[in-house]
Amino acid sequence: MYSPPSLRLGLPLVMCGLGAILAASPVSGQSVEQTVYAGVLDRSGAVVTDLTAGDFIVRENGVAREVLRAAKATDSLQVAVLVDTSAQASGAIGDIRRGVQEFIRAMGDGHEIALVGFGERPTVLVDYTRDRDRLLAGADRLFPQPSSGSYLLDALVEVSQGLQKREEARRVVVVLTLQGPEYSERYHRYVVDALAGAGVALHAFVVGSPVELADDDLRERRMALDLGASTTGGRQEDLLSTSSVPPKMRQLAEELIGQYAVVYARPQALIPPDSIAVSVRRADLVVHAPTALPQ
Repeated sequence: MYSPPSLRLGLPLVMCGLGAILAASPVSGQSVEQTVYAGVLDRSGAVVTDLTAGDFIVRENGVAREVLRAAKATDSLQVAVLVDTSAQASGAIGDIRRGVQEFIRAMGDGHEIALVGFGERPTVLVDYTRDRDRLLAGADRLFPQPSSGSYLLDALVEVSQGLQKREEARRVVVVLTLQGPEYSERYHRYVVDALAGAGVALHAFVVGSPVELADDDLRERRMALDLGASTTGGRQEDLLSTSSVPPKMRQLAEELIGQYAVVYARPQALIPPDSIAVSVRRADLVVHAPTALPQ
């Protein structure tokens, strides 16, 4: 019988994210090049692929930077897909499986993907691989754990801590979860700091009708997902129907593949900036890019 390994602190997981900043390289004696990754969508959610450096605006701590280059990012993505395998996912597991499989197929063979469940405890279901058949088979084995609860925030923190030991630039965590109780007992600021510090872009889809946030743990999870996504350059969306999961996951894969690498010049300074704002000159477009810089 298949018995997935438990996710432990420091397990060498490799993930990759939209909002990561690459290592600096010199431009002149006074400036260094920095790279920020950004996804750009039109109002319908379709990926925009025809932008150039002149279309982008980058500000650090409110100060405009010179944009040197902007082109489709070519380095591979490493993506962790965190799936709700708690008992509350029982009624939605079919659409969750299909959504994960849609994502895997749309990502193709050039990127490494891992599947992690967070029902009862964070558990690696499929370690990072480019083998689509292995990933699709792993998605087909997604089942809720009987009488288990959601430990999503624990999974996010443990995964982020492992990422701090990695050098990969493009790190993404994708979350599929149901509305319902959270058992991690984590403060949201701690989770957000772990994500931002590891340069991970968080994308979260929460399935089900919004619930009353009277419970402290549930409120902390909501704030962690909302703030984590906006800080790291991802998204957080509530999906009322489980049937929305497959098309949303396919759309996300298309955005990740179509992401831009935006290269800009930063003047050398003793104290590095801690915030960044990436926008485009067209008001009809939506940009997903980080707002905080790893320190």
